[in-house]
This record gives sequence, structure tokens and C-alpha cells, in this order.
Amino acid sequence: MKTALTIAGSDSSGGAGIQADIKTMMAHRIYAMSAVTALTAQNTTGVTQIFNVSAEFLEKQIDAVFTDIYPDAVKIGMVSEEELIKVIAKRLIYYKAGNIVIDPVMVSTSGARLISENAVAVLRNTLLPLADLITPNIPEAEVLTGKKIEKAEDMEVVAAEIYREFGCSVLLKGGHQIHDANDLLYQKSGIHWFRGKRIENPNTHGTGCTLSSAIASNLAKGKDMEHAVAEAKNYISLALGDMLNLGKGSGPMNHAFAVEGEYKTE
Repeated sequence: MKTALTIAGSDSSGGAGIQADIKTMMAHRIYAMSAVTALTAQNTTGVTQIFNVSAEFLEKQIDAVFTDIYPDAVKIGMVSEEELIKVIAKRLIYYKAGNIVIDPVMVSTSGARLISENAVAVLRNTLLPLADLITPNIPEAEVLTGKKIEKAEDMEVVAAEIYREFGCSVLLKGGHQIHDANDLLYQKSGIHWFRGKRIENPNTHGTGCTLSSAIASNLAKGKDMEHAVAEAKNYISLALGDMLNLGKGSGPMNHAFAVEGEYKTE
């Protein structure tokens, strides 16, 4: 069985973060493991508090995973402090981790800031250069480059800049500000647009976490980057299309839309 590790924050409402990652990986028939970077008190209406783990404890979690069940892929989500970012980078280098997908989480769906200003610089200098794929949305790409994105041509310019700076593939997600579901994959072999149909579902909590985890799952299975992204986008479209409606705010999608079977004990 293929394996994957998610390094991210916990979402107490279950729709994003570690919880979304594990659900997504399980739906892809991947054995999921986790290293928690932070505990959050949040629900579909917003984030009320964040409690970061210590760098020492995060390092112990990562060591525990890599020394026992070596992951075929690593997904990295919310990391909000400099020392935590440094520890992740150090241990990924030490264990020669591969298939690293980084979702540079900076702002939640509800608009809450999830990363400190100083941590952004550390992220750029230590962790992002280790990635095989970075999956920023438009606001995050604007933070990384300082450039405004208003149209599809801007997305190509910004994705190229991120690719040149960090030397990895870039999936720039077009769901923010540009009102379509088209995403741009920029990699060494060139660019590829994934044309998507916008699904009229206001419940989009955890979409970024879910997409990056689905891509990591597909990479763990040995799929090339383009197919890994294409299949991940299909998964998230179907999960959104299931039209789960929970919570008072931007609710979660149904990660288990294709999971079937009932189990009974005697």
C-alpha cells in the first residue's frame, strides 16, 4: 500500500487541514500519516484561536513517521511560525523526502490570517525550494511575487516567476478573483491549463487542503505531475458536486462521496 504524510494544522470542524488531508488520502486508497503543526479552534464561520506546537515536538512527530513507515509523498499545509518551517525543511532534507507538495496556506477561506509576516520569508528561503509542486491560490501567489493578478495572462507571468525562483512545478489556482475554475500548471515541460466548470456550491471549506492532498496521493501512486493534478481536480469537482451542506458558514465538501460499504459485527 502506498503511503503519504501530511504536515499541517488541525481543523476542529473536520473540513480542512489534517482532517481533510487524511480523508482525501483514504479516499485515494493511500495510507495516511500526520505531523500536526498547530491546533486550531475553528468551524465553518471562522478561526477563533491557533495553538502552535513546539519545534521540538514537530521534529519528533516527523522523525517517528520517517523512521518507521517511510512516506511515498509528503503534503505540507499550514505552518505559521519560522522555527516550525525550519524544522520541517531540515528533516525533509535529512530523510531525502520525495513527492513534496506544498500548499502555502496564508489565509483561510473565511479570511483569517494563518501565517506570520516573518514566517513568509523563512518559507521562501528554506521550504519552498524543496517542493516538487507548490499550489498557491491567487492571493498567495500575489504575496509570493508582489504582483497583482487580474487576468489569465497575469497568472502565466506570476507562475513563471514562482517557477524560476523555487525551481519546482507550480499549480496556480484560478478560483479567487478570476471567476472561473481554471488552474494553471507551470513546469519544466511547459504550461498546461486545466479548464474547469465552476460548481455553484458555497461550501468550499478546505478545498485547497483537499486538492493538494489529492495530488500528493496521486504522486505517491507513481503518476506523473500532469495526470496527478488532472485526477485530483476531478476528485475535488465530484466532492463539491455532491453538495454536502453542513454548518452555518462556508461548509465542508463530502470527501467520502465515492466510499461505499457497510460493515457489521456479529
